[in-house]
Amino acid sequence: MLFEDFIKYVPKIRKEKLLASEAHLKMAPLDRISFLKEFNSSRIEPRKACVLMLFYPKEDMAHLALIVRNSYPGVHSSQIGFPGGKVELIDKNLEETALRETHEEIGIHPDKIQIVKSFSDMYIPPSNFLVYPFMGISHDELVFVPDLHEVEKVLELPVSLFLDDSIVTNIKISTSYATEIDVPAFKVNDYFVWGATAMMMSELKENIKHALI
Repeated sequence: MLFEDFIKYVPKIRKEKLLASEAHLKMAPLDRISFLKEFNSSRIEPRKACVLMLFYPKEDMAHLALIVRNSYPGVHSSQIGFPGGKVELIDKNLEETALRETHEEIGIHPDKIQIVKSFSDMYIPPSNFLVYPFMGISHDELVFVPDLHEVEKVLELPVSLFLDDSIVTNIKISTSYATEIDVPAFKVNDYFVWGATAMMMSELKENIKHALI
């Protein structure tokens, strides 16, 4: 999809109703489905984090940025996600967290990004984070400068491929809480995006698809 065509739909995307769990469940592992049905945020005190779902032009085509996290001793080691991180006291609001973390992780200054809308928050049990996703747009061709302490590389996903259901698949994985379980995933190049990021991508994808109708 041409970036100039994608931009025309941004006002409709902004107005589209969020589908929340209806969209999340399409890409949720089985254990997460039962968890979501019983989840009560009043029973926990999660840490807050924000991520940015950044769209931008590359050779005139619309793309979405994902990151491959570095290996480290933690539950999200080597996983695919969106740039982002925890809320800090210096942040004036959640949008600022998303923009600051994006700048720190992949080198894109907040001045180059326009926030379009917020999406449904997502609780991540293994790390006890409540994550607030934001959709952003940059009208510039971007040169990513990954923070090598946190980010192994940036994955550039064409929007036309993101909207194509052929990249949705099922894979077997082992996690800190289960072994060899089947989970739905997006196949991006040679990587598989699953779990919370895939669930956020599902709501984003459904939102855009409804706007394109």
